[in-house]
Amino acid sequence: MKGMQPLLGAHMSVAGGFPRAVERGLRVGAQTIQIFTKSNNQWEAPPIPAQSAREFQKAVKESRIGPVFSHTAYLINVGSPERETHRKSKQALKVEVERATVLGLAFVVLHPGSRKETPEEACLERIAETVAWVLDRTNGSSVKVLYEIAAGQGSSVGHRFEHLGALLKLTGHPARTGICLDTCHLLAAGYDFRTPAAYEKTFAEFDRTVGVDRVQAVHLNDSKKELGSRVDRHEHIGQGQIGLEGFRCLLNDPRFRRVPMVLETPKDEETLAEDVTNLKVLRGLVKR
Repeated sequence: MKGMQPLLGAHMSVAGGFPRAVERGLRVGAQTIQIFTKSNNQWEAPPIPAQSAREFQKAVKESRIGPVFSHTAYLINVGSPERETHRKSKQALKVEVERATVLGLAFVVLHPGSRKETPEEACLERIAETVAWVLDRTNGSSVKVLYEIAAGQGSSVGHRFEHLGALLKLTGHPARTGICLDTCHLLAAGYDFRTPAAYEKTFAEFDRTVGVDRVQAVHLNDSKKELGSRVDRHEHIGQGQIGLEGFRCLLNDPRFRRVPMVLETPKDEETLAEDVTNLKVLRGLVKR
């Protein structure tokens, strides 16, 4: 039954207009897609024209792709102790939620942030306070903010389950917050899930610390680097350090059957051939 299969898709470019992301999703057979609503390496963006938003929502409805969600710009660091960076990040996150609202998206995925030289606890508190501020000021919106597990590079936070659990608790707004798992980041952070036994152990810990019911999205990426490397380098499915068995465990976990799962693996944006191949590999792992 279609309803019992995982929702699989990929991150899609909006080059040429927001509806083009939907067209690209259809080309690769995606059931769900992630997009950027603005340049991922710029602070500012012009407002989304109402006509553009209507065309996008019409394309989404006709395609039956969904949910559609966005990833925030990489510049955003709501955990930054630097006043100006934090101010710009705070406003930028609010704009991201507002843009997602205009487009009718389900949620935005956020990298928790980097603490620089400050203690982890202070950084987590700063992140949570900022996200709560954004949610308070967009209280007419249903768009959620999902904290993405980090790989643990540099001084980033969010690479421990305890961090994610604390962020959810400190932020409040349970109806508008959640977690995005990234398989590459999960392995890089030191959590093994490459065998059924390791998978069971890791997700039992996750459930105790965070709650599997808080997972609203998954990024499906193999990892170029080994377990616990704390280095974020994405690889094609089955061609990295995770291997196929870990993905098989995840895709056949009934707790995640209706959670949208998207690829963020390298690809040729013109042909999208790699997305087609990776989705075929993933679907081949699903038990019928």
